[in-house]
Amino acid sequence: MHKSRGQSRRHGRRSHRHNAWFRQHGSNERNNTGAQQSPQGSSHSDDEAPSTSSTAGSSSVPDLPGYYFDPEKKRYFRLLPGHNNCNPLTKESIRQKEMESKRLQLLEEEDKQGKKIARLGFNASSLLQKSKLGFLNVTSYCRLAHELRVSCMQRKKVQIQSSDPSALASDRFNLILADTNSDRLFTVNDVKVGGSKYGIINLHGLKTPTLRVHMHENLYFTNRKVNAVSWASLNHLDSHILLCLMGIAETPGCATLLPASLFVSSHPAGDRPGMLCSFRIPGAWSCAWSLNIQANNCFSTGLSRRVLVTSVVTGHRQSFGTSSDVLAQQFAITAPLLFNGCRSGEIFAIDLRCRNQGKGWKATHLFHDSAVTSVQILQEEQCLMASDMAGTIKLWDLRTTKCIRQYEGHVNEYAHLPLHVHEEEGIVVAVGQDCYTRIWSLHDAQLLRTIPSPHPTSKADIPSVAFSSRLGGFRGAPGLLMAIRQDLYCFSYS
Repeated sequence: MHKSRGQSRRHGRRSHRHNAWFRQHGSNERNNTGAQQSPQGSSHSDDEAPSTSSTAGSSSVPDLPGYYFDPEKKRYFRLLPGHNNCNPLTKESIRQKEMESKRLQLLEEEDKQGKKIARLGFNASSLLQKSKLGFLNVTSYCRLAHELRVSCMQRKKVQIQSSDPSALASDRFNLILADTNSDRLFTVNDVKVGGSKYGIINLHGLKTPTLRVHMHENLYFTNRKVNAVSWASLNHLDSHILLCLMGIAETPGCATLLPASLFVSSHPAGDRPGMLCSFRIPGAWSCAWSLNIQANNCFSTGLSRRVLVTSVVTGHRQSFGTSSDVLAQQFAITAPLLFNGCRSGEIFAIDLRCRNQGKGWKATHLFHDSAVTSVQILQEEQCLMASDMAGTIKLWDLRTTKCIRQYEGHVNEYAHLPLHVHEEEGIVVAVGQDCYTRIWSLHDAQLLRTIPSPHPTSKADIPSVAFSSRLGGFRGAPGLLMAIRQDLYCFSYS
């Protein structure tokens, strides 16, 4: 009994010393609050990525295993595993709270005063003065002027009209894809009862001050996952939509050519309804339509360890074996090449003049450290841009097979995210897994703009975007369209 009382007293002294340390440390934190605050803390760049550290703003506070220090309340709280209890204080909830706070702060700053210019001294008057003094040629002046306008784009909500308004309120945007002339937008929407529904938005009404567009829907829908989408020019430019659908149960996967004329009033006057074509191609990860004369009226599909090039007219197929899943594809227009990005990080080109498994059909080899999710060929076909699941975006010189530029800031861990390159405007656009849309200068990799999502960040609500120099057709203005949940937003040049 005496022994137990002695142990109790020793345990009490240890608890007293432990609690005293907490009280002393909390007092020191209160006394040193002003000293710990950085004088530059209020002048963070709006283009920085959101913080993901659970101790942001309290780096001088020691980390204690199992505890979290709240910089607002200046005290520690115990962390519990968040798998089977109702404790809201978990690392994931803390991280989500910090990201949401950062997002709301950026949205508030955008609404109040617009975005800050990414470059120091980068404004319209300085550009005009440098141009008059001969420091900038016409090409450089136009490019920098475009970048300036991109930095000042303002968010406006687009009003969508439809014959079924109730569907607009419940169906969620999964992805959007603009056609070549940017006067139509193909959409894939997740239906509330399950499955996916397709539509085409006519962008001709996308004019300020009233941003109003019309959604043309079709009853053709599927409960299968859409893996990849591409506009296809079978009868004329962008006459069809190429869809790669996953197989379910006993139904195999397929590649479907869906005529745009099936969507009421979405096709040009006098255009006759096209034919719906379906090809049994199981497990396609990616697809691309060919505008190359060497593969006329053909499309490609990237499968698991295989690439198929299929002729729509004859049904003939060319098969090329690979060592990894093909997640991204694009045809070159002048050179007879099909570029492919793989899960292994390899990027290679297929020479379309070679037949099937013949030797020498691999024309180019490039390598990333992670799975390649997007490949984009630049207009002169001397450079290629690629992004991967590690968040790396690189510009490659195809002649020397060397990386000539890297674009920092993109966030990706495992998602299959697209990349948008617009040479006319001189910009690169990508949406990260953190739901932030980032815009870089194509020519020097400068991060020009970081746009937060209008809705709370979630891995299930990553925005889908489309950028064009002429939104709504030939006379349209440059701008960015962003689709998230049931909403469509337009970031137009002001």
